[in-house]
Amino acid sequence: MALILSLETATSVCSVALSNDGEILASSHLHIGQSASSKLAVMIDELLRRCDKSAEDLSAVAVSAGPGSYTGLRIGVATAKGMCFALNIPLIAVNTLESMVAQIATHYSDDELFCPMIDARRMEVYCSLLKRSLEIMETTQAKVIDESSFSSVLENNKIIFFGNGASKCQGAICNTNAIFLSDIHPSAVDVGLMAYEKFKNQEFENLAEFEPFYLKDFLIKKPKSTV
Repeated sequence: MALILSLETATSVCSVALSNDGEILASSHLHIGQSASSKLAVMIDELLRRCDKSAEDLSAVAVSAGPGSYTGLRIGVATAKGMCFALNIPLIAVNTLESMVAQIATHYSDDELFCPMIDARRMEVYCSLLKRSLEIMETTQAKVIDESSFSSVLENNKIIFFGNGASKCQGAICNTNAIFLSDIHPSAVDVGLMAYEKFKNQEFENLAEFEPFYLKDFLIKKPKSTV
């Protein structure tokens, strides 16, 4: 039995899920902005109790590894690593953007490409370009979107744009082959489903060395001078 707790804190939607041998037993999602990650420990406790399980029953903890919110990723990974250390169980990391593609890919054919987007700053997003099979066409990057973005690919391919960074890009990417979806968020459910495959292949992280995929350094704004 592979009982896996999965955590998703890369965006403003914080979620947890519990799966057994690749079957989701239960999940919980909170849409409460940047403070969502502060509720993570409570969400985990409530989820385990709802499923009549304890932390000691877990086979592994899976976490959304990024890219995404610096603070959210840091809290999610720290929580996952702490549980794995305490329980002596493996840590599994899942790329956030790949899990987003897995969430919707079954609704489309092999003809479309997928571009999950996580909001960064202004017209910048964290994104990648993948096939339905999760084959990577363009690696994960921080990309400033303008009218030329993806233009060469869109000439001959339909691209599905989605995620909380996609809506602000819709006005810039004007092409009939560009399809925009709304209300698609990373979810611990998809992290858990992907983690089960990694569990079977024993694709575990080094607990001492693993860090989230921040993609960019965290920038601390200096307070404005009042002088």
